[in-house]
Amino acid sequence: MSPSPHPRIAEVTRQIAERSAATRSAYLERMRAAAAEGPARAGLGCTNLAHGFAACSPADKLSLGRSNKPDIAIVSAYNDMLSAHQPLADYPAQLKEAVAAAGGVAQFAGGVPAMCDGITQGRPGMELSLFSRDIIAMATAVALSHDMFDGALMLGVCDKIVPGLLIGALSFGHLPVAFVPAGPMPSGLPNNEKAQVRQRFAEGKADRAELLQAESQAYHAPGTCTFYGTANSNQMLMEVMGLHLPGASFEPPGSELRTALTAEAGRTVTGLTALGEHYTPIGEVVDERAIVNAVVALLATGGSTNHTLHLVAVAQAAGIELTWDDFAALSEVVPLLTRMYPNGAADVNQFHAAGGMAFLIGRLLDAGLLHEDVATVAGRGLAAYRLRPALGPQGLTWGEEPEESADTSVLRGTDDPFSADGGLRMVRGNLGRAVVKVSAVAPDRHVVEAPARVFDSQAQLQEAFAAGELDCDVVAVVRFQGPRANGMPELHKLTPPLGVLQDRGYRVALVTDGRMSGASGKVPAAIHVSPEAAAGGPLSRVRDGDTVRLDAAAGVLQVSASELESRRAAELSVDSSAGTGRELFAAFRDAVGPAERGAGVFGALQ
Repeated sequence: MSPSPHPRIAEVTRQIAERSAATRSAYLERMRAAAAEGPARAGLGCTNLAHGFAACSPADKLSLGRSNKPDIAIVSAYNDMLSAHQPLADYPAQLKEAVAAAGGVAQFAGGVPAMCDGITQGRPGMELSLFSRDIIAMATAVALSHDMFDGALMLGVCDKIVPGLLIGALSFGHLPVAFVPAGPMPSGLPNNEKAQVRQRFAEGKADRAELLQAESQAYHAPGTCTFYGTANSNQMLMEVMGLHLPGASFEPPGSELRTALTAEAGRTVTGLTALGEHYTPIGEVVDERAIVNAVVALLATGGSTNHTLHLVAVAQAAGIELTWDDFAALSEVVPLLTRMYPNGAADVNQFHAAGGMAFLIGRLLDAGLLHEDVATVAGRGLAAYRLRPALGPQGLTWGEEPEESADTSVLRGTDDPFSADGGLRMVRGNLGRAVVKVSAVAPDRHVVEAPARVFDSQAQLQEAFAAGELDCDVVAVVRFQGPRANGMPELHKLTPPLGVLQDRGYRVALVTDGRMSGASGKVPAAIHVSPEAAAGGPLSRVRDGDTVRLDAAAGVLQVSASELESRRAAELSVDSSAGTGRELFAAFRDAVGPAERGAGVFGALQ
């Protein structure tokens, strides 16, 4: 039995539950009312139902007409351009067969869009990326809207896709839902070597051919990119929240074990519907304890800062109010237990080989840093996730618990962490509030005070770097990158030039209302600054030469400008309103909420 929760874990969970009492209660009331109606298709008119099962076999039509067989929806982000999603092509057929063997019927209910931030980095399409999360949530709702289903299987991997699927699924919180991952590609060119080539290219010391060769060796096969960015943070979170089967997150595509885990996900969700004895709706799985478990695991692994947005939005979808202060409070007591790029040299395959999720969850449970008494699709609390899956004569089993890490340079226990805290800090001051990820930043870089150079786009900063204008101590202020301005794109194109400046010995930092995500690296960066410049935030009044202080240790983000409030706010100088489909998202830019509230378009807590 796991020990009682750590006092800080218990206290933050209590605070979240208290502030969320009204909205969580209203959410659960709606979900339980929906569940009480029984299989929704039982109330469909004959014409409606005939449309719903017209393509099914005669036997399945009979079962669905009588509502005595569970009908499982499959919602997929499959496309074969994206390496992470290409393995999902064969999943629907596998899942239909598994669900049928478990006594149910599975129907492919709908697809959702899946764009790749790696392809759109620095391009206009990147300004659609964050909004795609809410599009995916809505597309998920459309797929589930036919009143045909008793449960669902969600197929998705990357960046905004998993949070979008989860938000959409929570709007049907009376249904049991399992997420079915695809797994990472084999390790290619080590991530730190790839980063070195990128910096050399930024300095003009490597040509495009060399850079493309390096990138192609890093991203080279079906499966998820192997660095520990948002995609792999997504997989980790789904497992620690009990929405994956134990050990499913990082098993590679195409293996016999991956195929067995995929089929078992179909059988499992079929057994969790209201037509059986183990009804486990997703609205009950994703509660305050599961949300706290997600934040703890994110901190313990140095995961993507995108989840300071996504987890807030996911929590809202379940009627739970999660704040950045909760992240900060938990970060103080959660140790950093992994080193994966960009916080180290290893990739997720090395993490998986070292003991992976089973070791991580086991050590966090033993330290009282995770709630064990939670609902999961595995049905046995979070203790089931201490065990690793294996294939043997009896088929798929779980039983082996890693007692120690196979590589302590990648994965450690709580008795010997890489650092005593989770490496995620909240800073505040007269520039607003922001998130800083320090797990990959050298301790002597946690405080930077230098003159500001102000830019309204990534391109402006890159031009100044190429012209040699930034060879000095500098705080680069890149503003009008928030959700209202242009959809809050990731700003990865800034990493190589800022890294070069830091390597030249200058004191360098980034302050922005945009995102850096899972690739936040060695340069200190205050990101997601809220309120954003386009909403009249203080960043809109910063000028070149103002002294900016970013102190991640003390939690300070301050500009030395006594007349800051009296200055006239700058206006956006870069037009992002049209081209590459951006004109279609004007309503989203107008409606989007602040970064602190998850940067979503669905309004206040429901």
